[in-house]
Amino acid sequence: MSMQQSVSCLRLTLDLWHPGCWAIDATGRADGGILAHTVYTSPHGRGSHSSTANGLFTAFGDTSQQIQDVLDAVRDSSQTVQVHELQEQFGHERDVPANIAREFFLEYDPGEMVCPVLLENGFVHRTPIRIQDGIEEWNLCFIGDRSRVTDALDDVRKQADAEVTVTSITTAEAADHTSRSQRLDTLTPAQRKVFEHARNAGYYEWPRKTTTRELADDLDIAKSTLLEHLRVAESKLLDP
Repeated sequence: MSMQQSVSCLRLTLDLWHPGCWAIDATGRADGGILAHTVYTSPHGRGSHSSTANGLFTAFGDTSQQIQDVLDAVRDSSQTVQVHELQEQFGHERDVPANIAREFFLEYDPGEMVCPVLLENGFVHRTPIRIQDGIEEWNLCFIGDRSRVTDALDDVRKQADAEVTVTSITTAEAADHTSRSQRLDTLTPAQRKVFEHARNAGYYEWPRKTTTRELADDLDIAKSTLLEHLRVAESKLLDP
């Protein structure tokens, strides 16, 4: 069998917990979440590096208080050196899975970082890491023999003392659905619940099989609340 035949690109989504992570600890203690965009070491003198890392992150939540709770939990971490909150988003606008977001730069003690372990075992990061409820969500590519992916995941578990759950796995040929999946990931839990219930109940079929009043009654929420969640969800999913 040729190399081209035996090697395929797998795309995986993992729920991952590992010890010694400030973001896992912070989101386990606060209701909001964190997106990790870029992490790099801190320059220290000429030709060397310090023991700290810097990164660009986004704190997200459904209320300003949730954002503040997340940032307070980050500051309370023994790994945190300094937090710089940004009043405006850095660079281009980012999709976040919540109503409110605030970007921040963080200098911190990297501790036992799991990213090098993933790379060592053939997993390449594709999108920002989402950390919420004390769990990291990683979207990864694994390029290699598909039969090796189980062993590679076991090696990650052993080397990082990590708990790893595979929530999805597809081949590159099936990746046409990733754009839709990424858009769904920008919805808050409440928006996603309302949208998926509406879809499953036939609200988007023609003729419609249900009404917004019936959907609101099903979910035990006000009709105005349901309409607002649907409006925001539809704008996120349909926006080009």
